[in-house]
Amino acid sequence: MTAPRIPNLFGVPELKEKILFTILCLAVYRAGAHIATPGVNVQVLSDFVRNQGAQTLFGVYDMFVGGGFSRATVLALGIMPYISASIMFQLAGAVFPVVDKLQKDEEGRKKITQWTRYVTIVLAAFQSWGFAIFTESLQGAVVNPGWGFRMITAITLTTGAVFVMWLGEQITERGIGNGMSLLIFFSIMEGMIPGLFQTFEFLRTNVLSVLGLIVLLAVMVAVIAGVIAITVAARRIPIQIPRKVMGRGRIREGQKTFIPIRINSAGVMPIIFAQSIIIVPGTLATFSNVPWLRQVADTFAPQTLAYYISYSLLIIFFTYFYTSIIFNPVDLAENLKKQGGFIPGVKPGAATADYIDDVLSRVTLPGSLFLTAVALLPFFIYQYFNVPFYFGGTALLIVVGVALDTVIQIQQHLHLRHYDDFMKQGRVRFRGRRRFM
Repeated sequence: MTAPRIPNLFGVPELKEKILFTILCLAVYRAGAHIATPGVNVQVLSDFVRNQGAQTLFGVYDMFVGGGFSRATVLALGIMPYISASIMFQLAGAVFPVVDKLQKDEEGRKKITQWTRYVTIVLAAFQSWGFAIFTESLQGAVVNPGWGFRMITAITLTTGAVFVMWLGEQITERGIGNGMSLLIFFSIMEGMIPGLFQTFEFLRTNVLSVLGLIVLLAVMVAVIAGVIAITVAARRIPIQIPRKVMGRGRIREGQKTFIPIRINSAGVMPIIFAQSIIIVPGTLATFSNVPWLRQVADTFAPQTLAYYISYSLLIIFFTYFYTSIIFNPVDLAENLKKQGGFIPGVKPGAATADYIDDVLSRVTLPGSLFLTAVALLPFFIYQYFNVPFYFGGTALLIVVGVALDTVIQIQQHLHLRHYDDFMKQGRVRFRGRRRFM
């Protein structure tokens, strides 16, 4: 599937309006991400987050909100409360049958969406209050600490999180779609761009050699190509739909189709889950003077063998865990049986579910290994190429995935437009007379 040409994007009035509306919303979001929260010494907070590095809770959170956390902006929480609430309900569907039933019904999905909004507000309130207390714990970070500062910060950040949630929904409904993902996409890109400029500054000052830069660019291109290939790659399971008698001797011809089993069905979620666990020792040790806790944090510090092994095992585990949640072979086999379809050579029902589960397990293994390699790549690039940013991991998978989804959304709008034009302008002749479709 080829990418749409740029001139075609603004040649369709409806698509042009959607793109311009999306750009306007993103501009508002990034403008709000630079308005500081009242009463915070931004420089002190920024220095603390930068000194802690990217492998603590603060650094990871700051990456998803485009540096808004370290700058203490009014949109410091970003879209993360909404993402956390969405993940909670997604996991709840695998545990509670009531939630799973609601997810399969249109009205039920509307209820879950509404509940997700309420939980987002609650999470944002707790996180903003925690942010205020955390900021007060830093020496010189707050001008006038106390209950007044905490209340103002909690109200400001909670309102900002609700506004970001509303902005993402507007992009999804009135823009080109994928509103929440696009907000994260541009937040991550804003954090990457300064690092790229700083890399060329390293080249100018001979901190980074020309050969090193060429090798780095080659590695980056190869990794991006690999991520794209794995993201779109899928194992096709052939499906046969038998012929059916329609009445009056008419027989509908059987159809041949397939079920795509993606190699990376879990997306970026395994890395996020693994990263959330692996950074816990370092985050706790930051605010603790317990000797054994600091020793554990040093043992599992980044760029150590224990860190690499535990991080890799966590990613592989969560890849299988999350894939089992979002992909149910039993439901797929039942739906296939109701439609009269079957996999050639496999009995319908339980045998089909077992076959799909076996294929899914074998396909998930290379996907989990690839996620592990992408997650560990930033440490090696940072260590051996001496670049001022982490390339790879969660950020790269999100950027590539959102970019591909956005291209697909735009192509769907273009194809729909061409289909509408055909329906309006198409003409068919019947027995010498012209009839309009």
